[in-house]
Amino acid sequence: MKCYVVLLLCIYQTCKAQQWEAEILAGIAGYNGDLTEHVISPKSMGPALGVNLKYNFNDLFLARGGIVWGQVQANDKSNHQPDLRNRNLNFHSDILEANLCLEINLLEPAFFSAYPYVFMGVGLFHFNPYTYDNTGKKTYLQPLGTEGQGLAAYPGRKPYSLTQICLPFGGGIKINLDKSFDLEYELAGRSLFTDYLDDVSTTYVNKQSLMSDSRVKTAELAYRQIHAPFPVEGDVRGNPKIKDWYFITSLKLLIRLGRRL
Repeated sequence: MKCYVVLLLCIYQTCKAQQWEAEILAGIAGYNGDLTEHVISPKSMGPALGVNLKYNFNDLFLARGGIVWGQVQANDKSNHQPDLRNRNLNFHSDILEANLCLEINLLEPAFFSAYPYVFMGVGLFHFNPYTYDNTGKKTYLQPLGTEGQGLAAYPGRKPYSLTQICLPFGGGIKINLDKSFDLEYELAGRSLFTDYLDDVSTTYVNKQSLMSDSRVKTAELAYRQIHAPFPVEGDVRGNPKIKDWYFITSLKLLIRLGRRL
């Protein structure tokens, strides 16, 4: 009988803690990949906005689903290595992501007004890298096949998908303002399964193969060093062994929507 009473009390306390919450976030998105020399490059950063809907299972475990938008970019002109500067590539991309995550408070919120948390989950994101050609015209890179994607001479190189899976992870700190609001800071990374967030991954293809397939624009944007010969087929263009990734750091306002008793 005592065991049943304890069990009922635990269930009651758990249900009492259940609640829906909403978050509004604003911050910065950044990128790391073949066009950056350092893990964090300030010149790759752009704005980020998003919303989350959260459900508390209890005081420590929460489920959250969200949508986030961000902009990332990079330019070889910002690099110091001569081979990267000579390559002279650049890209911009908007990122739109939907995710579902498990969030864990590392301290008991009932006893602390500020406490850390961590999270991890799965997401689906859409990107579409673009640049500006030599005339200043905005040009999307994926349809061009800058590394021979879609060419009969390179059957192993298929066009990459613009919608892919990501694995969000990270953590932050929550500061309780009152019964209705929290202020939060979060740093979150995204592990990716693609190396083409920046349209750069592997080696150069033969320029004549591009030209013979009427891809003059592709040849122009595959290697952008002025007054220099196009690299030899097989020369390194990117590093396929390391996938690209992006991160989002943000301030969030949490709003408690109500309790389920």
